[in-house]
Amino acid sequence: MSEHMTSNDFGRQLRLSSFNFDPEYVPLNHGSYGAFPKVVRDKQRMIQDLTEQRSDAFIRYGIPHHLKVSRQAIANLLGASYQELVFITNATTGVNTALRNLNYQQGDVIVYFSTAYGACEKTIQHICETTPATSHRIGVHFPIEDDELLDLFRTAIAQLHNENKRPRIAMFDTVATFPGVRLPFEALVQACKDLGVLSLVDGAHGVGHIDLTHLGRVQPDFFTSNCYKWLYTPRPCAILYLPRRNWGIIRTTIPTGNGFVVDQTATGPDDPLGALFSWPAASDMSPYLCVPAALAFREQELGGEDSIRRYCFELAKEGGRRVAEILGTEVLDNKSRSLSQCCFAMVRLPLVFDQDKEDVNDAADQRLLARDGPAIIKWIMETLMTDHDTWVPGRFFQGALWVRISAQTYLEMKDFEWIAGVLGDLCRRVATEDVLQKGEA
Repeated sequence: MSEHMTSNDFGRQLRLSSFNFDPEYVPLNHGSYGAFPKVVRDKQRMIQDLTEQRSDAFIRYGIPHHLKVSRQAIANLLGASYQELVFITNATTGVNTALRNLNYQQGDVIVYFSTAYGACEKTIQHICETTPATSHRIGVHFPIEDDELLDLFRTAIAQLHNENKRPRIAMFDTVATFPGVRLPFEALVQACKDLGVLSLVDGAHGVGHIDLTHLGRVQPDFFTSNCYKWLYTPRPCAILYLPRRNWGIIRTTIPTGNGFVVDQTATGPDDPLGALFSWPAASDMSPYLCVPAALAFREQELGGEDSIRRYCFELAKEGGRRVAEILGTEVLDNKSRSLSQCCFAMVRLPLVFDQDKEDVNDAADQRLLARDGPAIIKWIMETLMTDHDTWVPGRFFQGALWVRISAQTYLEMKDFEWIAGVLGDLCRRVATEDVLQKGEA
Protein backbone atom coordinates (compact mmCIF):
# COMPACT_ATOMS: atom_id res chain seq x y z
CA MET A 1 0.00 0.00 0.00
CA SER A 2 1.20 3.51 -0.74
CA GLU A 3 2.72 5.21 2.28
CA HIS A 4 0.11 7.91 1.78
CA MET A 5 -2.88 5.56 1.60
CA THR A 6 -4.40 3.42 4.33
CA SER A 7 -7.78 1.75 4.68
CA ASN A 8 -8.83 4.80 6.70
CA ASP A 9 -8.63 6.76 3.46
CA PHE A 10 -11.19 4.56 1.73
CA GLY A 11 -14.60 6.07 1.14
CA ARG A 12 -15.56 9.49 -0.16
CA GLN A 13 -11.98 10.80 -0.07
CA LEU A 14 -10.88 8.01 -2.41
CA ARG A 15 -13.93 8.56 -4.62
CA LEU A 16 -13.05 12.20 -5.17
CA SER A 17 -9.29 11.80 -5.51
CA SER A 18 -8.91 8.64 -7.57
CA PHE A 19 -12.11 7.94 -9.52
CA ASN A 20 -14.00 9.70 -12.28
CA PHE A 21 -17.43 10.20 -10.69
CA ASP A 22 -19.26 13.50 -10.66
CA PRO A 23 -18.81 14.87 -7.11
CA GLU A 24 -22.59 15.05 -6.65
CA TYR A 25 -23.24 11.46 -7.74
CA VAL A 26 -23.41 8.65 -5.15
CA PRO A 27 -22.36 5.43 -6.94
CA LEU A 28 -24.08 2.58 -5.09
CA ASN A 29 -24.37 0.19 -8.03
CA HIS A 30 -20.79 -0.85 -8.70
CA GLY A 31 -21.99 -4.37 -9.49
CA SER A 32 -23.60 -3.48 -12.82
CA TYR A 33 -20.93 -1.54 -14.68
CA GLY A 34 -17.96 -1.30 -12.34
CA ALA A 35 -15.69 1.73 -12.26
CA PHE A 36 -12.01 2.34 -12.88
CA PRO A 37 -9.58 4.85 -11.41
CA LYS A 38 -8.12 7.83 -13.17
CA VAL A 39 -4.71 6.20 -13.58
CA VAL A 40 -6.31 3.32 -15.48
CA ARG A 41 -8.26 5.80 -17.60
CA ASP A 42 -4.99 7.51 -18.47
CA LYS A 43 -3.40 4.17 -19.33
CA GLN A 44 -6.24 3.31 -21.67
CA ARG A 45 -6.00 6.65 -23.44
CA MET A 46 -2.27 6.16 -23.88
CA ILE A 47 -2.88 2.73 -25.44
CA GLN A 48 -5.51 4.19 -27.76
CA ASP A 49 -3.09 6.94 -28.77
CA LEU A 50 -0.40 4.34 -29.55
CA THR A 51 -2.92 2.48 -31.67
CA GLU A 52 -3.79 5.56 -33.70
CA GLN A 53 -0.19 6.72 -34.11
CA ARG A 54 0.94 3.51 -35.86
CA SER A 55 -2.08 1.26 -36.19
CA ASP A 56 -0.44 -1.55 -38.17
CA ALA A 57 2.63 -1.70 -35.97
CA PHE A 58 0.73 -1.66 -32.70
CA ILE A 59 -2.21 -3.87 -33.66
CA ARG A 60 -0.14 -6.49 -35.48
CA TYR A 61 2.92 -6.61 -33.24
CA GLY A 62 2.28 -4.66 -30.05
CA ILE A 63 -1.11 -6.01 -28.98
CA PRO A 64 -0.15 -9.73 -29.07
CA HIS A 65 2.75 -9.05 -26.71
CA HIS A 66 0.69 -6.91 -24.34
CA LEU A 67 -2.17 -9.43 -24.35
CA LYS A 68 0.23 -12.09 -23.14
CA VAL A 69 1.46 -9.78 -20.39
CA SER A 70 -2.13 -9.14 -19.28
CA ARG A 71 -2.96 -12.85 -19.32
CA GLN A 72 0.09 -13.57 -17.20
CA ALA A 73 -0.83 -10.79 -14.77
CA ILE A 74 -4.38 -11.99 -14.15
CA ALA A 75 -3.35 -15.66 -13.96
CA ASN A 76 -2.02 -15.06 -10.45
CA LEU A 77 -5.51 -14.07 -9.25
CA LEU A 78 -6.99 -17.29 -10.60
CA GLY A 79 -4.31 -19.81 -9.68
CA ALA A 80 -4.17 -20.95 -13.29
CA SER A 81 -1.74 -21.02 -16.19
CA TYR A 82 -1.98 -17.99 -18.44
CA GLN A 83 -2.32 -20.40 -21.37
CA GLU A 84 -5.70 -21.46 -19.93
CA LEU A 85 -6.94 -17.86 -19.90
CA VAL A 86 -8.10 -15.61 -22.72
CA PHE A 87 -9.75 -12.21 -22.80
CA ILE A 88 -13.27 -11.69 -24.12
CA THR A 89 -15.65 -8.76 -23.99
CA ASN A 90 -17.97 -9.91 -21.19
CA ALA A 91 -19.19 -12.90 -19.21
CA THR A 92 -22.25 -13.32 -21.43
CA THR A 93 -19.88 -13.88 -24.34
CA GLY A 94 -18.04 -16.44 -22.23
CA VAL A 95 -21.26 -18.31 -21.48
CA ASN A 96 -22.19 -18.27 -25.16
CA THR A 97 -18.73 -19.50 -26.15
CA ALA A 98 -18.98 -22.49 -23.84
CA LEU A 99 -22.60 -23.43 -24.56
CA ARG A 100 -22.49 -22.92 -28.33
CA ASN A 101 -19.34 -25.00 -28.83
CA LEU A 102 -21.06 -28.15 -27.57
CA ASN A 103 -22.70 -30.54 -30.02
CA TYR A 104 -26.09 -31.43 -28.57
CA GLN A 105 -27.84 -34.74 -29.12
CA GLN A 106 -31.40 -35.84 -28.47
CA GLY A 107 -31.87 -36.21 -24.71
CA ASP A 108 -29.18 -33.68 -23.75
CA VAL A 109 -30.28 -31.25 -21.04
CA ILE A 110 -28.81 -27.89 -19.99
CA VAL A 111 -29.35 -27.46 -16.24
CA TYR A 112 -29.41 -24.07 -14.53
CA PHE A 113 -30.75 -22.30 -11.45
CA SER A 114 -33.44 -19.63 -11.29
CA THR A 115 -30.68 -17.18 -10.28
CA ALA A 116 -29.25 -17.25 -13.81
CA TYR A 117 -28.58 -13.87 -15.40
CA GLY A 118 -31.31 -13.00 -17.90
CA ALA A 119 -29.14 -12.98 -21.03
CA CYS A 120 -27.62 -16.32 -20.06
CA GLU A 121 -31.03 -17.89 -19.54
CA LYS A 122 -32.13 -16.55 -22.92
CA THR A 123 -29.00 -18.03 -24.48
CA ILE A 124 -30.07 -21.42 -23.16
CA GLN A 125 -33.59 -20.86 -24.49
CA HIS A 126 -32.24 -20.04 -27.95
CA ILE A 127 -29.99 -23.10 -27.99
CA CYS A 128 -33.02 -25.22 -27.11
CA GLU A 129 -34.87 -23.65 -30.06
CA THR A 130 -32.09 -24.45 -32.53
CA THR A 131 -30.66 -27.79 -31.32
CA PRO A 132 -32.07 -31.05 -29.90
CA ALA A 133 -31.14 -29.90 -26.38
CA THR A 134 -33.73 -29.13 -23.71
CA SER A 135 -33.33 -27.23 -20.45
CA HIS A 136 -34.14 -27.83 -16.80
CA ARG A 137 -34.54 -24.81 -14.49
CA ILE A 138 -34.02 -25.42 -10.76
CA GLY A 139 -36.12 -23.01 -8.73
CA VAL A 140 -34.43 -21.58 -5.64
CA HIS A 141 -36.23 -19.90 -2.74
CA PHE A 142 -34.07 -17.72 -0.49
CA PRO A 143 -32.68 -17.83 2.09
CA ILE A 144 -31.18 -21.26 1.50
CA GLU A 145 -28.23 -23.09 3.02
CA ASP A 146 -25.41 -24.29 0.79
CA ASP A 147 -26.16 -27.95 1.54
CA GLU A 148 -29.80 -27.42 0.62
CA LEU A 149 -28.80 -25.89 -2.70
CA LEU A 150 -26.55 -28.87 -3.41
CA ASP A 151 -29.40 -31.22 -2.54
CA LEU A 152 -31.65 -29.42 -5.02
CA PHE A 153 -29.00 -29.87 -7.69
CA ARG A 154 -28.36 -33.53 -7.02
CA THR A 155 -32.09 -34.23 -6.90
CA ALA A 156 -32.59 -32.50 -10.26
CA ILE A 157 -29.82 -34.54 -11.88
CA ALA A 158 -31.25 -37.77 -10.46
CA GLN A 159 -34.71 -36.83 -11.73
CA LEU A 160 -33.37 -36.25 -15.23
CA HIS A 161 -31.57 -39.60 -15.21
CA ASN A 162 -34.81 -41.28 -14.12
CA GLU A 163 -36.47 -39.72 -17.16
CA ASN A 164 -33.75 -41.25 -19.39
CA LYS A 165 -32.35 -37.81 -20.13
CA ARG A 166 -28.70 -36.80 -20.15
CA PRO A 167 -27.74 -33.75 -18.06
CA ARG A 168 -25.01 -32.45 -20.37
CA ILE A 169 -23.91 -29.22 -18.73
CA ALA A 170 -24.89 -27.22 -15.64
CA MET A 171 -24.55 -23.45 -15.33
CA PHE A 172 -24.36 -21.62 -12.00
CA ASP A 173 -22.97 -18.40 -10.49
CA THR A 174 -20.15 -17.43 -8.18
CA VAL A 175 -22.20 -14.50 -6.91
CA ALA A 176 -25.70 -14.20 -8.33
CA THR A 177 -26.85 -10.98 -9.95
CA PHE A 178 -30.20 -10.83 -8.14
CA PRO A 179 -30.43 -11.60 -5.38
CA GLY A 180 -26.80 -10.56 -4.96
CA VAL A 181 -25.62 -13.51 -2.87
CA ARG A 182 -22.60 -15.82 -2.80
CA LEU A 183 -23.28 -19.33 -4.09
CA PRO A 184 -21.22 -22.49 -3.33
CA PHE A 185 -19.84 -22.81 -6.84
CA GLU A 186 -16.86 -24.88 -5.70
CA ALA A 187 -19.11 -27.57 -4.22
CA LEU A 188 -21.35 -27.45 -7.28
CA VAL A 189 -18.33 -28.00 -9.55
CA GLN A 190 -17.36 -31.05 -7.49
CA ALA A 191 -20.94 -32.32 -7.67
CA CYS A 192 -20.79 -32.00 -11.46
CA LYS A 193 -17.59 -34.05 -11.53
CA ASP A 194 -19.17 -36.71 -9.30
CA LEU A 195 -22.27 -36.87 -11.51
CA GLY A 196 -20.57 -36.72 -14.90
CA VAL A 197 -21.96 -33.30 -15.85
CA LEU A 198 -19.96 -30.50 -17.45
CA SER A 199 -19.74 -27.38 -15.25
CA LEU A 200 -20.07 -23.82 -16.52
CA VAL A 201 -19.47 -21.16 -13.88
CA ASP A 202 -20.84 -17.70 -14.61
CA GLY A 203 -18.44 -15.64 -12.54
CA ALA A 204 -19.71 -12.29 -13.79
CA HIS A 205 -19.23 -11.11 -10.20
CA GLY A 206 -15.99 -12.96 -9.63
CA VAL A 207 -12.46 -11.71 -10.17
CA GLY A 208 -11.77 -8.69 -7.96
CA HIS A 209 -14.86 -9.51 -5.88
CA ILE A 210 -14.28 -12.88 -4.21
CA ASP A 211 -11.09 -14.86 -3.73
CA LEU A 212 -10.49 -17.00 -6.83
CA THR A 213 -6.86 -17.96 -6.30
CA HIS A 214 -8.03 -21.57 -5.91
CA LEU A 215 -9.78 -21.70 -9.29
CA GLY A 216 -6.97 -23.73 -10.83
CA ARG A 217 -7.56 -26.38 -8.17
CA VAL A 218 -11.35 -26.28 -8.40
CA GLN A 219 -11.04 -26.72 -12.18
CA PRO A 220 -14.54 -26.14 -13.52
CA ASP A 221 -14.94 -27.18 -17.13
CA PHE A 222 -15.67 -23.59 -18.16
CA PHE A 223 -15.39 -20.38 -16.14
CA THR A 224 -15.94 -16.80 -17.19
CA SER A 225 -15.67 -13.57 -15.20
CA ASN A 226 -16.02 -9.88 -15.93
CA CYS A 227 -12.97 -7.79 -15.14
CA TYR A 228 -14.70 -4.45 -15.63
CA LYS A 229 -17.17 -5.04 -12.80
CA TRP A 230 -14.84 -5.51 -9.82
CA LEU A 231 -11.23 -5.40 -11.04
CA TYR A 232 -11.19 -1.70 -12.05
CA THR A 233 -10.62 -2.22 -15.78
CA PRO A 234 -12.40 -0.27 -18.50
CA ARG A 235 -15.41 -1.78 -20.24
CA PRO A 236 -15.68 -4.24 -21.93
CA CYS A 237 -13.26 -6.71 -20.42
CA ALA A 238 -13.70 -10.28 -19.19
CA ILE A 239 -11.73 -13.48 -18.83
CA LEU A 240 -12.52 -17.00 -19.99
CA TYR A 241 -10.83 -19.91 -18.19
CA LEU A 242 -10.57 -23.18 -20.09
CA PRO A 243 -8.59 -26.00 -18.46
CA ARG A 244 -6.29 -27.75 -20.89
CA ARG A 245 -8.46 -30.89 -20.91
CA ASN A 246 -11.25 -28.95 -22.62
CA TRP A 247 -9.30 -27.09 -25.27
CA GLY A 248 -10.57 -29.49 -27.91
CA ILE A 249 -14.19 -28.64 -27.08
CA ILE A 250 -13.83 -24.95 -27.86
CA ARG A 251 -13.54 -24.98 -31.63
CA THR A 252 -14.48 -21.36 -32.28
CA THR A 253 -14.77 -17.94 -30.77
CA ILE A 254 -18.06 -16.02 -30.89
CA PRO A 255 -18.00 -14.72 -33.61
CA THR A 256 -15.65 -17.05 -35.48
CA GLY A 257 -12.38 -15.26 -36.13
CA ASN A 258 -9.16 -15.78 -38.04
CA GLY A 259 -7.85 -18.02 -35.27
CA PHE A 260 -10.24 -20.80 -36.26
CA VAL A 261 -8.35 -23.91 -37.40
CA VAL A 262 -10.14 -26.09 -39.96
CA ASP A 263 -7.65 -28.97 -39.90
CA GLN A 264 -7.46 -30.13 -36.28
CA THR A 265 -4.79 -32.70 -37.16
CA ALA A 266 -2.31 -30.04 -38.23
CA THR A 267 0.45 -29.01 -35.86
CA GLY A 268 -0.85 -26.05 -33.91
CA PRO A 269 0.84 -23.12 -32.18
CA ASP A 270 2.48 -23.36 -28.76
CA ASP A 271 -0.38 -21.30 -27.32
CA PRO A 272 -3.44 -22.66 -29.15
CA LEU A 273 -6.03 -20.96 -26.97
CA GLY A 274 -4.28 -17.63 -27.23
CA ALA A 275 -4.06 -18.00 -31.01
CA LEU A 276 -7.75 -18.91 -31.30
CA PHE A 277 -8.85 -15.83 -29.32
CA SER A 278 -6.18 -13.44 -30.58
CA TRP A 279 -8.42 -11.62 -33.08
CA PRO A 280 -12.05 -12.78 -33.08
CA ALA A 281 -13.10 -9.52 -34.74
CA ALA A 282 -11.98 -5.91 -34.97
CA SER A 283 -12.48 -4.28 -31.58
CA ASP A 284 -10.85 -1.96 -29.10
CA MET A 285 -8.58 -4.21 -27.04
CA SER A 286 -7.31 -1.41 -24.83
CA PRO A 287 -9.41 -2.58 -21.83
CA TYR A 288 -7.58 -5.93 -21.89
CA LEU A 289 -4.22 -4.20 -21.92
CA CYS A 290 -5.18 -2.14 -18.85
CA VAL A 291 -5.26 -5.18 -16.55
CA PRO A 292 -1.67 -4.70 -15.28
CA ALA A 293 -2.37 -1.03 -14.51
CA ALA A 294 -5.56 -1.93 -12.64
CA LEU A 295 -3.75 -4.58 -10.61
CA ALA A 296 -0.92 -2.15 -9.83
CA PHE A 297 -3.38 0.44 -8.52
CA ARG A 298 -5.11 -2.15 -6.36
CA GLU A 299 -1.83 -3.38 -4.94
CA GLN A 300 0.12 -0.15 -4.55
CA GLU A 301 -2.66 2.26 -3.60
CA LEU A 302 -5.24 0.06 -1.87
CA GLY A 303 -3.10 -2.60 -0.22
CA GLY A 304 -3.92 -5.53 -2.49
CA GLU A 305 -6.78 -7.94 -2.99
CA ASP A 306 -7.13 -9.03 0.64
CA SER A 307 -7.31 -5.43 1.84
CA ILE A 308 -9.92 -4.50 -0.76
CA ARG A 309 -12.02 -7.58 -0.12
CA ARG A 310 -11.87 -7.15 3.66
CA TYR A 311 -13.07 -3.54 3.45
CA CYS A 312 -15.84 -4.24 0.95
CA PHE A 313 -17.14 -7.35 2.71
CA GLU A 314 -17.25 -5.54 6.03
CA LEU A 315 -18.94 -2.48 4.53
CA ALA A 316 -21.54 -4.66 2.81
CA LYS A 317 -22.19 -6.53 6.05
CA GLU A 318 -22.34 -3.57 8.43
CA GLY A 319 -23.76 -1.15 5.88
CA GLY A 320 -26.53 -3.55 4.92
CA ARG A 321 -27.32 -4.14 8.57
CA ARG A 322 -27.50 -0.39 9.17
CA VAL A 323 -29.80 0.19 6.19
CA ALA A 324 -32.12 -2.58 7.40
CA GLU A 325 -32.06 -1.11 10.90
CA ILE A 326 -33.05 2.35 9.64
CA LEU A 327 -35.80 0.89 7.45
CA GLY A 328 -36.97 -1.54 10.11
CA THR A 329 -36.54 -4.53 7.80
CA GLU A 330 -33.93 -7.23 7.20
CA VAL A 331 -30.91 -8.28 5.19
CA LEU A 332 -31.18 -11.40 3.05
CA ASP A 333 -28.92 -14.10 4.48
CA ASN A 334 -29.01 -17.68 5.72
CA LYS A 335 -28.21 -19.06 9.18
CA SER A 336 -24.63 -19.92 8.25
CA ARG A 337 -24.12 -16.40 6.79
CA SER A 338 -22.67 -17.88 3.60
CA LEU A 339 -24.95 -15.93 1.26
CA SER A 340 -23.56 -12.58 2.42
CA GLN A 341 -19.88 -13.44 1.87
CA CYS A 342 -19.62 -10.92 -0.93
CA CYS A 343 -19.70 -7.18 -1.69
CA PHE A 344 -23.49 -6.96 -1.94
CA ALA A 345 -26.07 -6.09 0.69
CA MET A 346 -29.58 -7.32 -0.10
CA VAL A 347 -32.08 -5.29 1.91
CA ARG A 348 -35.87 -5.57 2.00
CA LEU A 349 -37.92 -2.39 1.69
CA PRO A 350 -40.62 -1.63 4.31
CA LEU A 351 -43.66 -2.13 2.11
CA VAL A 352 -46.13 -4.96 2.74
CA PHE A 353 -47.87 -6.67 -0.16
CA ASP A 354 -51.03 -8.73 -0.21
CA GLN A 355 -52.19 -11.05 -2.97
CA ASP A 356 -55.92 -10.36 -2.56
CA LYS A 357 -56.56 -7.33 -0.37
CA GLU A 358 -58.15 -4.45 -2.28
CA ASP A 359 -59.05 -2.01 0.49
CA VAL A 360 -56.47 -0.54 2.82
CA ASN A 361 -57.27 1.47 5.94
CA ASP A 362 -54.10 1.28 8.02
CA ALA A 363 -51.53 3.62 6.48
CA ALA A 364 -48.96 2.64 9.10
CA ASP A 365 -48.96 -0.92 7.75
CA GLN A 366 -49.77 -0.19 4.15
CA ARG A 367 -50.62 -3.38 2.30
CA LEU A 368 -50.21 -3.07 -1.42
CA LEU A 369 -51.25 -5.46 -4.14
CA ALA A 370 -48.55 -7.87 -5.24
CA ARG A 371 -49.39 -7.24 -8.87
CA ASP A 372 -48.29 -3.61 -8.40
CA GLY A 373 -44.89 -4.57 -6.97
CA PRO A 374 -42.93 -4.37 -10.27
CA ALA A 375 -44.39 -0.96 -11.11
CA ILE A 376 -43.62 0.38 -7.64
CA ILE A 377 -39.98 -0.71 -7.67
CA LYS A 378 -39.64 0.72 -11.18
CA TRP A 379 -40.89 4.07 -9.87
CA ILE A 380 -38.52 3.92 -6.90
CA MET A 381 -35.49 3.23 -9.11
CA GLU A 382 -36.37 5.97 -11.57
CA THR A 383 -36.97 8.46 -8.76
CA LEU A 384 -33.62 7.59 -7.20
CA MET A 385 -31.97 8.68 -10.44
CA THR A 386 -34.05 11.75 -11.28
CA ASP A 387 -34.44 13.20 -7.79
CA HIS A 388 -31.47 11.92 -5.80
CA ASP A 389 -28.61 11.39 -8.30
CA THR A 390 -28.04 7.75 -7.37
CA TRP A 391 -29.35 4.33 -8.33
CA VAL A 392 -29.59 0.82 -6.94
CA PRO A 393 -31.17 -2.20 -8.63
CA GLY A 394 -34.40 -3.43 -7.08
CA ARG A 395 -36.98 -6.11 -7.77
CA PHE A 396 -40.27 -7.43 -6.56
CA PHE A 397 -38.83 -10.72 -5.33
CA GLN A 398 -40.51 -13.47 -3.32
CA GLY A 399 -43.47 -11.27 -2.46
CA ALA A 400 -41.49 -8.21 -1.32
CA LEU A 401 -39.38 -5.37 -2.66
CA TRP A 402 -35.62 -5.85 -2.32
CA VAL A 403 -32.68 -3.67 -3.32
CA ARG A 404 -29.08 -4.62 -3.98
CA ILE A 405 -26.48 -2.18 -2.64
CA SER A 406 -22.85 -2.56 -3.72
CA ALA A 407 -20.01 -1.98 -1.28
CA GLN A 408 -16.80 -0.58 -2.73
CA THR A 409 -13.58 1.07 -1.60
CA TYR A 410 -14.85 4.52 -2.59
CA LEU A 411 -17.94 4.19 -0.37
CA GLU A 412 -18.37 4.46 3.40
CA MET A 413 -21.00 3.95 6.08
CA LYS A 414 -22.39 7.47 5.59
CA ASP A 415 -23.35 6.52 2.03
CA PHE A 416 -25.33 3.53 3.28
CA GLU A 417 -27.07 5.61 5.94
CA TRP A 418 -27.90 8.23 3.34
CA ILE A 419 -29.47 5.75 0.90
CA ALA A 420 -31.45 4.23 3.78
CA GLY A 421 -33.01 7.63 4.46
CA VAL A 422 -33.78 8.19 0.79
CA LEU A 423 -35.35 4.75 0.38
CA GLY A 424 -37.38 5.24 3.53
CA ASP A 425 -38.76 8.53 2.23
CA LEU A 426 -39.67 6.97 -1.12
CA CYS A 427 -41.43 4.07 0.58
CA ARG A 428 -43.44 6.52 2.69
CA ARG A 429 -44.46 8.30 -0.49
CA VAL A 430 -45.61 5.01 -1.99
CA ALA A 431 -47.59 4.20 1.16
CA THR A 432 -49.26 7.60 1.55
CA GLU A 433 -49.40 9.31 -1.85
CA ASP A 434 -50.62 6.36 -3.93
CA VAL A 435 -48.17 6.96 -6.77
CA LEU A 436 -49.92 4.34 -8.90
CA GLN A 437 -53.22 6.25 -8.91
CA LYS A 438 -51.37 9.46 -9.72
CA GLY A 439 -49.82 7.79 -12.72
CA GLU A 440 -46.32 8.23 -11.35
CA ALA A 441 -45.51 4.52 -11.29
